[in-house]
Amino acid sequence: MKNIFFILTSSTLLFLSCNSNTSDNTSHSTDKTNDKEMNNSTTNSNSLLSDLNAKKANFEIKASDDKKEKYAAGLQAVIDQGVVDNAIQLGDKAPDFSLSNAAGESVSLYEELKKGPVVLMWYRGGWCPYCNITLSHMQAALPDFKAQGANLLALTPELPDSSISTAEKNELEFEVLSDVDNGIANNYHVVFTLTDDVRALYENGFGLSAYNGSDDGRLPLAATYVIGQDHMVKYAFLDADYRNRAEPSEILEVLKGLK
Repeated sequence: MKNIFFILTSSTLLFLSCNSNTSDNTSHSTDKTNDKEMNNSTTNSNSLLSDLNAKKANFEIKASDDKKEKYAAGLQAVIDQGVVDNAIQLGDKAPDFSLSNAAGESVSLYEELKKGPVVLMWYRGGWCPYCNITLSHMQAALPDFKAQGANLLALTPELPDSSISTAEKNELEFEVLSDVDNGIANNYHVVFTLTDDVRALYENGFGLSAYNGSDDGRLPLAATYVIGQDHMVKYAFLDADYRNRAEPSEILEVLKGLK
């Protein structure tokens, strides 16, 4: 029987201990073998989790109490909007879409699925340090994904010029597709609205509206799906905390289970 995996997290605290990987609002369903394999991967110093935790720890040291409070309130607002619960879930049919890649060529999800499973992920933008860390790890895992016959598609609300810059900066070899105005993200129900305070922090600190060509203050969750060739979602990583991301080693185990 093919293995199916699901992660659904909706953290209630923004500032978690770097040594804590679970909360009362976390649901993680895998078999015991894969739990063991995941634990081994997350203790690896080269894992995505370890790099994200290092970034979190650096923020804890350097950020002012005021900034921490504003980000914590921003996370609570995402939870209150119910985005995690309303998003496309494990077992749902993945909506088709077509977007243009960096070369201006149309990329269709269902056409890609004719070649093999698809790892579909959203990243907030090249301005987001957590996104850049994640993109780097996904690029490193790309040969392993391809060895399982899978393709990787990364969607972002960035304008095409911004997404090209992000792809070049991170030396990405997978498709980066601009979902301007979050049209596809809306279809997957993974979009949320920033609080005024967080919106101002992103604008002043990163120039968010210049990246996205919009000042609507809306962003997608850092969601990751594995979609089977039957168009069904086999794995879903959804988290209200943008600093938490799907571990590539776990995605790889899901892909292996689809064979």
